Amino acid sequence: MVSAVRKCSRISAFCFCGSIFSAPALAITQEIRATYVPDPANPQSNAFINQTPQSGYCGQYPNDCRRYNLMGVSLPLRFTSVQAIRPESAERDGAMFRMPAQWRGLTVRNIVTGEAETVEVRIGGFGSRYVLSDTASNLTGVSGEYESHNALWVGRGWGWAPRPCEDGAMASYGPEFYRFFWFTPSDVVCSKPSAFEIPWMTYDYLDVAYELRTPNPLGMSAGIYAGELTYGVGPGQDIDAGNNLLPDTSSLTFRVLLDVQHVLKVDIPPGGNRIALVPQGGWQAWLQQGSKPTRLFRDQTFNISASSRFKMYFECEYAAVASCALRDTVSGATDAQVFLSVSLPDSIADMAGHPVKRRPLSNSPEAMAFQPTRFMQRAPATLHFEIPGAHVEQMLQPGKGKRYVGNVTVIWDSEV
Repeated sequence: MVSAVRKCSRISAFCFCGSIFSAPALAITQEIRATYVPDPANPQSNAFINQTPQSGYCGQYPNDCRRYNLMGVSLPLRFTSVQAIRPESAERDGAMFRMPAQWRGLTVRNIVTGEAETVEVRIGGFGSRYVLSDTASNLTGVSGEYESHNALWVGRGWGWAPRPCEDGAMASYGPEFYRFFWFTPSDVVCSKPSAFEIPWMTYDYLDVAYELRTPNPLGMSAGIYAGELTYGVGPGQDIDAGNNLLPDTSSLTFRVLLDVQHVLKVDIPPGGNRIALVPQGGWQAWLQQGSKPTRLFRDQTFNISASSRFKMYFECEYAAVASCALRDTVSGATDAQVFLSVSLPDSIADMAGHPVKRRPLSNSPEAMAFQPTRFMQRAPATLHFEIPGAHVEQMLQPGKGKRYVGNVTVIWDSEV
């Protein structure tokens, strides 16, 4: 039939070596690594990219797994029957699987700071290769590999998954084996009753297809986050193949590593490091008409690239309360004060989600933080420098100097 041609391919070569039972392994650990690196070509994407090499069924047929947003690994986890499988066997004594298809959470922590985040995992599919004690033709008396494997089981062969499991796009077979893959939309038993007695059988390995839900990397500090999620393997456990086909492993642990690599870069135009504060419209009104300016200011633009929260604050050559003092080059007095504020792009807010428009900066390293809602690439922003009118009045008194100077260092700090 057409569907059989689509789903199955014949593999004529077959080799099975080794004893029926292998020495028990206490546990299997599978590392899953995902990385976030801001992508200037796709700044709207704030997702981790899974870097774990695919293997097993999903490695061979990635498009079939991708339609369910799954990645796959092949694990050295073997199941072996301890008694014959018969047509009258109870479900748990026959060929059955139940997989942890529901989402489960684990905590990952920054290995330096201890900052904690939650990752969720679900098993969305599994597969293996069953190996029979004899050829399917000898067990059933039906000639032909494809026909005999279908006859061996109630409701056709393992290329067709029992509901609620869903069959994968491809299966393959040989005289004594059948390679299969089933998707698991729910956390329930999927079983295949046998139509003939099978003295013994094994599952050679376990292919697992999994899906990750990762936190928003924009809210995470840079660094490596690590955590583990362990599934029990065996009768009544998370990964359950019934009471007959027993595993050689008692647990499967996913060790999840998230690598967060943030960008914080500030580009100041040439000459932007020298700030001259002047009145609105320049000094002409004061020089020609004696009209005192109400303030001195300078708006200095810069471009910011940011993918994570950061702090802004300043340091002064001549410190003052909430500002920096400027030194009179004649008298040496430091009674003039310059105040700093910042305006950031709309996609960068404070930690309460409010826009940052002329937000006053402080000289404290414990200053408030700002949070991008997406990766910003060379977005325009503005630093505002201002000497308010009360200080301008003092600066213009007789006997005062004509020039005031001082160094102000603005700090963008990603270590929040």
